[in-house]
Amino acid sequence: MDKKLQTALDKWQAIQPISPRDRERLSRRFTVEFNYNSNHIEGNTLTYGQTELLLLFGKVTGEAEFRDCEEMKASNVGLKMMLSEATENKQPLTQNFIRTLHKTLLREDYTVYRNLPGGIQTSYTIHAGQYKTRPNSVITRYGDRFDYASPEETPALMTDLVDWYNQAEKEGKLSPIDLAILFHYRYIRIHPFEDGNGRIARLMVNYILSRHGYPMIVVRSRLKQAYLEALHQADLIVGSTPAEGAHASLKQIRPFHKHMNDLIAKEIENDVLFVTERDENIWWYDGERIAFRTPTYAKILRELRTEPVITFAYLQEEIGINRSAIQKMLQSLQDKGYIQKDENGKWRVFITPSR
Repeated sequence: MDKKLQTALDKWQAIQPISPRDRERLSRRFTVEFNYNSNHIEGNTLTYGQTELLLLFGKVTGEAEFRDCEEMKASNVGLKMMLSEATENKQPLTQNFIRTLHKTLLREDYTVYRNLPGGIQTSYTIHAGQYKTRPNSVITRYGDRFDYASPEETPALMTDLVDWYNQAEKEGKLSPIDLAILFHYRYIRIHPFEDGNGRIARLMVNYILSRHGYPMIVVRSRLKQAYLEALHQADLIVGSTPAEGAHASLKQIRPFHKHMNDLIAKEIENDVLFVTERDENIWWYDGERIAFRTPTYAKILRELRTEPVITFAYLQEEIGINRSAIQKMLQSLQDKGYIQKDENGKWRVFITPSR
């Protein structure tokens, strides 16, 4: 195993068992960050703060597309379904579960309309919970067209994928992390559905990790290009034939394997810091550790968390700086998405303290 990853896992094991409070803090943080990032990668427009309000409190402030809200809620239902299946059901993985997970994410069939050159409009149906009925491909950032498995190939390749996973898990020659990474790559090369494949792939990585007692991870949307580039570099080694990609070896996908190893190590390291650090000036936002240059920011945030409806006069008295300085600091916190003021004058704090 990669040395950095092993070090992170050792640190994680060293703090077990974590307290019920810390387990709840990690779960709450993961719920928001996984759903926000996995959907944001695919174009969902909800902000981090809107995602937190929707998933934890059932409402959204500001402008938000209805479809994006419904997609985010369905994503959270899918996350809960995946976690339940991974931790409570010790039966082998089935294609039916993957299709059910997909139907949960998409909710229902829907029609996509496209405008072709010459003003001609065409349309096709996205099927929820069913394998694709039309070819799918992607145009890489280098301008190349990259084809996934054909609709005719897909059922057999998905059977191979699930059978391989169950056998490999039973044999135990690959670590759960290697299994998760290789499953992700092979699945993406099949691209069995007409939409939602990336979201399913990231759910399945966490299905495999949590099934084996490992902490779950978030693929961050701000690192999307590095993630896609690692997949592309693996594709160059494996080759463009879908069936070859669907049966790729761990050695063949080494650029993606390294990227995911580094990502998983970083995510686990951050989980350990999130649980163990006890510094009032350290806060967390979307997987980033924020160390404020001055403790005044942390003081303001703690006041807003304690008293969401608060006056400048109160802040001046409690913190000891003038109104102008407080206004500038509040604006800076808003600009970064750490806080938000709703229509009732109530402050929402989306950045999380380390203690």
